[in-house]
Amino acid sequence: MKSMRERLLASSMICGAALLGLSATQASAQEVSEVVVTGSRIPQPNLTSASPVTVVGAADIATRGITRTEDLVNQLPQVFAAQGSSYANGATGTATVDLRALGANRTLVLIDGRRLQPGTPAAGATNTAPDLNFIPAALVERVEVVTGGASAVYGADAVAGVVNFIMQKNFEGVRLDAQYSGYQHTNENDRIQDLLRRRGSTALNPAAFAIPEKDVWDGGVTDLNLVVGINSPDDRGNITAYVGYRNVQAVTQNNRDYSACTLARSTSDPSGFTCSGSGTTSPARFISGGGGGDNDVTIDPAAPGGRGFRDYVGSRDAFNFAPYNYYQRPDTRYTMGAFANYEFNEHAEFYAQLMFMDDHTAAQIAPSGIFGQNMNINCEGNPFLTAAMAEAFCAPTIDQLPDDANFPNTIGVNTDADPITPGQQASVAVLRRNAEGGGRVSDLRHTDYRGVLGMRGEIGSGFMYDVFAQYGVVEYQNIYFNDFSLSRAAKAMDVVVDPATGLPACRSAVPSLAGNNVDAACRPYDIFSIAGPSQASIDYLQTPGFQNGTYEQTVVSGSITGDLGQYGVKAPWAADGVGIAVGTEYRRERLKLNTDIAYQTGDLAGQGGATLPSEGAYDLYELFGEARIPLVQDQPFFQNLSMELGYRWSDYSLGFSTDTYKIAGDWSPNSDLRFRASYNRAVRAPNIVELFSTANVVLNGSIDPCEGTTPDATFEQCARTGVTAAQYGNIAANSAEQYNGQTGGNPDLDPETSDTYSVGVVLTPTFMPGFSLSVDWFNISLKDRIGQIGQDVTLERCLETGDSFYCGLIQRAPGTGSLWLSQNGYIVDTTFNTGKLEVEGVDVEANYRFDFGDFGMTSGLDQFGGLSFNFQGSYLDKYAVTTLPGDEPYDCAGYYGGTCTSSGTPASAPMPEWRHKLRATWRTPWDFELSTTWRYVSSVKSDRFVFDEAATETWRDDKLTDKNYFDIAGTWAVRENMTLRFGVNNVFDNEPPLVSQSNCPSGPCNGNTYPQTYDALGRYLFVGIRADF
Repeated sequence: MKSMRERLLASSMICGAALLGLSATQASAQEVSEVVVTGSRIPQPNLTSASPVTVVGAADIATRGITRTEDLVNQLPQVFAAQGSSYANGATGTATVDLRALGANRTLVLIDGRRLQPGTPAAGATNTAPDLNFIPAALVERVEVVTGGASAVYGADAVAGVVNFIMQKNFEGVRLDAQYSGYQHTNENDRIQDLLRRRGSTALNPAAFAIPEKDVWDGGVTDLNLVVGINSPDDRGNITAYVGYRNVQAVTQNNRDYSACTLARSTSDPSGFTCSGSGTTSPARFISGGGGGDNDVTIDPAAPGGRGFRDYVGSRDAFNFAPYNYYQRPDTRYTMGAFANYEFNEHAEFYAQLMFMDDHTAAQIAPSGIFGQNMNINCEGNPFLTAAMAEAFCAPTIDQLPDDANFPNTIGVNTDADPITPGQQASVAVLRRNAEGGGRVSDLRHTDYRGVLGMRGEIGSGFMYDVFAQYGVVEYQNIYFNDFSLSRAAKAMDVVVDPATGLPACRSAVPSLAGNNVDAACRPYDIFSIAGPSQASIDYLQTPGFQNGTYEQTVVSGSITGDLGQYGVKAPWAADGVGIAVGTEYRRERLKLNTDIAYQTGDLAGQGGATLPSEGAYDLYELFGEARIPLVQDQPFFQNLSMELGYRWSDYSLGFSTDTYKIAGDWSPNSDLRFRASYNRAVRAPNIVELFSTANVVLNGSIDPCEGTTPDATFEQCARTGVTAAQYGNIAANSAEQYNGQTGGNPDLDPETSDTYSVGVVLTPTFMPGFSLSVDWFNISLKDRIGQIGQDVTLERCLETGDSFYCGLIQRAPGTGSLWLSQNGYIVDTTFNTGKLEVEGVDVEANYRFDFGDFGMTSGLDQFGGLSFNFQGSYLDKYAVTTLPGDEPYDCAGYYGGTCTSSGTPASAPMPEWRHKLRATWRTPWDFELSTTWRYVSSVKSDRFVFDEAATETWRDDKLTDKNYFDIAGTWAVRENMTLRFGVNNVFDNEPPLVSQSNCPSGPCNGNTYPQTYDALGRYLFVGIRADF
């Protein structure tokens, strides 16, 4: 059927309506629809828009075998990795997109030109970016990516640009689509395997360092989709419905040799690394004096009965958590929905969209346990301690309760009911993994709903209207399994001999000793022998945590678009008139997060601190207008000269209003050459998470230069961070190379301001039909950036300068001076208005398409079809971060690490200076197409060189070499209604670049690499079939 939408598109083409979308939020969608009429694919939008636009079309989707929607856009050079399937520690269960590495919360995601609701209300989520899991990849017709600023058109949160998913609609018939895919890898990294052998030979549990099978096939993905469409009897309407199912199998890190153990730097080993791990171990580790004493010991398996101590040595005793951590999360997703429209007459077309998703995933990391919290150890008559073991904790030179003022052990211990005297009990920092209980698992479920109802049509000569209402909601649930209760651990570690039975018992379980605080369920936790604790004590200590919440978004919008040329409003030298769009929009967003008592009290050992409920909402009222003004057309040297203007006024219920505007122009002296330029001003208000999320202490810093027996920093420097003379050289080192940071929102945030400039040139030479080239320079300057300073930046600035602001954010644990042993030590890294961020670079796109017969070939080659080439590249020249006004900026372009890839910037991926993708497709005359793609990522250096220009390359991961990946794919029309697709990505099974723990920030770095940036799992093979009936 020919809908009114198509007729409007044809009319808009006649009147030059690059602007004349059905609403301000649909302008880009209409422009791209016009492009479909002209038959162009990726390059054409970029050749006809004043702002740089790239499109991922059906051919790109088919040749990549994509089932995860984030992979549709992550392949583009302008896109940097964000939350996705390879996140384990810090996973929210969502998939997000980040344009220009400005943070996913500065990229606006649309479905058919309308907003997609925020992705999750999860505690710990750093932003409210939409969840791309909601969008079924098999239903995506194409993806438009506007990489210039688009805030005046879509709203101020489109600072970096817009990603617009255009869905298949007006479908008639039945379509079945099925695909299976997975990974194959050959484990043959001899140097890493040698590390595993040597480390396993000294480990108490050699199986933890087992070398994986040589040939592995895993990570299978099943994707099934059904689409059914029917037209109305009068051919004026259509309903297209879909249902989808996707199942993803988990991959753990021990299935790849290069991720089978956590890596630390080494200059002596040929691999450049050693196997490291976590200082929270199994068997247990103990540090006397509440973590500040002289004895740092672990269980000695050679002691009589396996009950005794030996000195803790990190290279021998550190815990390898790789066998537990997911490299790819398991996931089960169900989607369904329907798109409908019916044209009553030329003045009224009803349309509706209903979409649903239920996504269930699990994020597994290393086992929980006791992570350096101070515990109350009974020194006299403790049935689990030999005399020598008790002496390590309870000798007169060791601090004991109640003399140790640093001892914070009020959890589960009532000192009034149980008065103690010096020598009876000692404060001991306990580090013990619950290896018997298995990994910690975040069982994450997101259930999303989205509904759109609207009406559009003509309201007069050259004018149209569009009015719609939209509601989206995310229902979130997280059950955290296999964590430990700190309050119960305090009881289970305080062990005595029950006078009634003569057996070991918790003090709290003995009525004569517990006073009014009897806990008959308590079971003593014996971690003082190689045999390990009883299952009963593990069952007592293990406890789940529970969160749930909702995020709601309501939008009501109306707009009028028109061509004033029909009323004589046009420039004297232009054939087309002025196009306008005006409208208004109302939006409400509301977040509510609930947490159970275990989260609220901070009782979960593996969570780092308390997570409190949070709630917030705001309303937004907006007015917007746009104009496209043709100035000169069809004149010598001025085939076209036009200008675009845009303005949006936004009034927030938070107490402020903002102004966003743009000006753009394009000039075509002839049909071969076109110049374009634009300027966009955006003022982005803080979102609900940035405003209202509660504070939480988490492990997300890298290395504390003041820890260990030989600190990297001098005493003078460490004293600036709060280290005393007695603590210097005595702060326990974390072999996992992490420390605590306190994150959270800030209700006093102000809006941030950004200015985006772009200048470009487009070549479409008439002497070379089918060829096009575009080159665009961009500069984005973000002021008063809403974000975090970054723990590593704060620590480095305090060490080097002694600046009171930075040093005041460092809270070392009293007594021990540690930033990781307990929740009392951390660096404040909550959200506030920081300094400036400036990003600058150049994008390049080129396309060439021809048939062999175009060149007059008569030797038979003209019978072999044709070739198509597509090239997309992006050069990052600058990524300059000014932490606070007046500070010297540091440039992260070409770098990666704990500062540039995590805490110090909004990015969560390495920042190579150059990335590109080149695809060549052979279109045969035999219903078969074959494509090959070359993907390239340039080298990056460790961000330690950002702050120390005189440093020399010492470590293996000081520089990650460039990476080349090659993909092959094919499609075959088996029958008229049936198409087979197949392919292999990363044909040569290239391994990812490996990094040490010190350059591996928790979250974006997983399995000793950055799996959202590099192909971490090996070859990706897929086969799929589509049948239409």
